Amino acid sequence: MAFKKTKLALLIALATQQLSSPLYAQTAAPAQPEANLPEVKVQGTRQSESYNPPTAVSATKIEAPLRDIPQTVNVVPQQLLRDQGVRSLQDVLKSVPGIGLSHGDGQRDQVTIRGFSAIADQFIDGMRDDALYFRDLSNIEQVEVIKGPASVLYGRGSSGGLINRISKKPGTDKNEASVQFGSWAQRRGEFDLARNYSENGIAFRVTGAVERADSYRDQQFMQREALAPSLSIKLGADTKLLLQGEYLSDRRVTDFGVPSYKGRPVDVPASTYYGAANAKDFDYSQSRVTALGFTLDHRFNNEWSVRNAFRHYDFSLDRNNTLVGSVNEAALTAALTRGNVRREEDGYVNQTELTQKTTLAGIQHQLLYGVEFGRQNKDQVVRNRANIATVSLFNPVAPVVPFAAPAAPSADNRAIMTVASVYAQDMVTLSEHWKALAGLRYDKFGQETEERIAGRPDLDRTDRAWSPRAGLVYQPTQNQSYYASYSKSFQPSGETFALAANNAQLAPEVTTNKEIGAKLDLLGGRASATASLFQLERTNIKTSDPISNQLIPIGVQRTNGLELTFTGDLSHGWQIWSGYSYLDARVTSSIAKDDGQLIQGKRATLTPVHSANLWLTKALGRGFGAGAGINYVGDRFANPGNTVTLPSYVTADAMAYYRMAGIDLQLNLMNVFNREYIVAGHGSSKNLNLPGAPRSVQLTARYNF
Repeated sequence: MAFKKTKLALLIALATQQLSSPLYAQTAAPAQPEANLPEVKVQGTRQSESYNPPTAVSATKIEAPLRDIPQTVNVVPQQLLRDQGVRSLQDVLKSVPGIGLSHGDGQRDQVTIRGFSAIADQFIDGMRDDALYFRDLSNIEQVEVIKGPASVLYGRGSSGGLINRISKKPGTDKNEASVQFGSWAQRRGEFDLARNYSENGIAFRVTGAVERADSYRDQQFMQREALAPSLSIKLGADTKLLLQGEYLSDRRVTDFGVPSYKGRPVDVPASTYYGAANAKDFDYSQSRVTALGFTLDHRFNNEWSVRNAFRHYDFSLDRNNTLVGSVNEAALTAALTRGNVRREEDGYVNQTELTQKTTLAGIQHQLLYGVEFGRQNKDQVVRNRANIATVSLFNPVAPVVPFAAPAAPSADNRAIMTVASVYAQDMVTLSEHWKALAGLRYDKFGQETEERIAGRPDLDRTDRAWSPRAGLVYQPTQNQSYYASYSKSFQPSGETFALAANNAQLAPEVTTNKEIGAKLDLLGGRASATASLFQLERTNIKTSDPISNQLIPIGVQRTNGLELTFTGDLSHGWQIWSGYSYLDARVTSSIAKDDGQLIQGKRATLTPVHSANLWLTKALGRGFGAGAGINYVGDRFANPGNTVTLPSYVTADAMAYYRMAGIDLQLNLMNVFNREYIVAGHGSSKNLNLPGAPRSVQLTARYNF
């Protein structure tokens, strides 16, 4: 379907006009005095329970109203996480418009944003967190998703956007413990202990979780432990030190899903597993992450302040897997590939940022000056052996396979990545109705690969790149904001992985984003609506085939899209979270082929043209409440050649709760109508497609003391 800019622009204009019209305001809620808007949004006890957080830090690295940011930012608040009973980052992001889901090789969080892979675009509190693992949510306050390039503040990556998890921090007085039981023997215990000794300038917080579960997928299991202590110390009237630690252990079956047959995923029960016998011991992934960091804040005066943040991490992965490498449709068989992956990583990043508030020539400026230094050491050994066994396509019997793939390593090396960056940003209040945001970053990103396989040379390259961003905001009233923005990002060869002979000489990929949009505050600031129209283009795209490990030159990809959201607190105890996205994401130039098809003109993988979600809750009184929602995902393609389609689906969820006197009881029912569907794919292969979960139930009991 051709992308019609004029039609989409008209959609935005009509939507924003309708949402801000007097008729809409009259039917939605009684009119609120405009002068009360900022106070309603920022103050009051409702804030922690709101679906409509007014500010974000990810897009500007300073606390800024969302209406002042000329870029799409989706903030998933704590209350929504709790109401929906989410336990994974995938569960969080399925409610964000423009997100496509990947199973991440059965060992990591991975999504696409606006049609582009975001494998390395994970952050925590603004610090890069690109290790390949499944994250836990016990220490997460909210999740912020920046749409479009964000290299101006975060460096390499972020074509379609990035995901920044905001951690729970000291400064509150609370003790909370919860237990959770669900389908397939799922059980989880979680705690959050916090004390604020303000008279002594000390506050601490410790969060943690232990989880055990089986699965709707045969042989799948989960064993997880998480712990995150933090301590805040007030060193003076204007100086504060925050110390943070993190530990996570996660063990589960490395699940690549099911293969395809005649252009669709095979029609087998969702439990069907194409892997090894005794997968618990032969097909497991064990990851461990430890991290330590600090943040030092000092305010010199009302105009100047400085922040220094440091984070060091260690990551290890022991991954063993059996997956479908190829399918013989005539014989109705699937050939399995055996793999072993070992990764050992460590690294650090240090950011120093100086902020200045000043007035020049009658114009208010909020300036950010920053420098960043970092280093990552990534050691890996990879073995793969194709055709290790053959199983029936529709009735596989898990074979006995050797634990170690009987093959020489396809990769055995150590990657060293260093970064040195300087950046500046200015948020400008030009007048009562006009604001601007401009920024520029310079990165020097070095990569080295030390090879341990005889005959392979060591590799290195250094890329230097400028990343600009500029945006203009027009606010005719306090509840209307219209913007236009332009930004660029760069993605160096390798990026998250080691340099290889087939990419070491390739220049970085470059992404350009052009966007216009509107942000409206509604119902006296209790709710908000957004609309954005954008064009993203990324050049020189590359991807790796998971079976052959060969580089596929995708070429140039462009996404034309529209995103709409409406979230917030409605009258009479109602809350709403909703979104819609239209993504025309296509490869516009390529010489590559996949599965016998030219990639040029094909749609980006794992990216539906249409997707939408709606979630509503209602407080019924006397501590009782209920909620329900639907999630729609349109057709997606599993592979670059678009020869396998992942069919569209609609799932429905429901929730009921009782909350009174420090006790919360909540029942969640997922996939109410027991819909069969494919929730995620790989993105490069047509034979690695993960079935979604059947109907399931989850009971949570939470005690505050």
